[in-house]
Amino acid sequence: MDPIRILLVDDHPIVREGYRRLLGRQPGFSVVAEAGDGDAALTAFTEHRPDIVLMDLSMPGGGGFAAVEAILQHDPQAHIIIVSMHQGAIFAQKAMAAGARGFVSKSSPPDELVRAITTVISGRRVLSADMAQEFARTSIENDDFAGLTPRERDILLLLVRGMNGRTIAHSLGLSSKTVQNNLSQIRAKLGASGDAELMLKAQRAGLVPAI
Repeated sequence: MDPIRILLVDDHPIVREGYRRLLGRQPGFSVVAEAGDGDAALTAFTEHRPDIVLMDLSMPGGGGFAAVEAILQHDPQAHIIIVSMHQGAIFAQKAMAAGARGFVSKSSPPDELVRAITTVISGRRVLSADMAQEFARTSIENDDFAGLTPRERDILLLLVRGMNGRTIAHSLGLSSKTVQNNLSQIRAKLGASGDAELMLKAQRAGLVPAI
């Protein structure tokens, strides 16, 4: 069988060298090109036509999401796996929605990356184990958020956008006491000890982007 031809895309040369050493030890794998930013990734893809692209997200040249879109516009059948330091489910959701076939966090064991490559080549989508757990946790949290009333949800969304209780009250035409009572109800429903934990839960549920 012909080897699986791989393009490495990461702006850190040391990281790319680590991938190259890892994949070079695997039978049937061949790293055919490297790129350090999104623009170079498209150029390398069109020149080398790899079977798999391992793509970082945080890079110069438009970043990983833009590179995924550019490559898929050139070849809708491209097999792209995101390998990223970002571990929030929202990043994996966005990557898969953009057309990536897999998402592996950089904290995963090396064999997770090898498994992801063989899984995607076989025509399936894949998440590393830690990302699968994050998806499961996010799903549970989304179920919790579904139990909020429309007013509670509006108040929470304004809170995570940086408004305090008084500003929320003015924005929604409510009294400050009503807002505080609703925030108490929200904390009770979501099992949050304070506003900081509420914001973290909203972030994990995808109601507010991770920073």
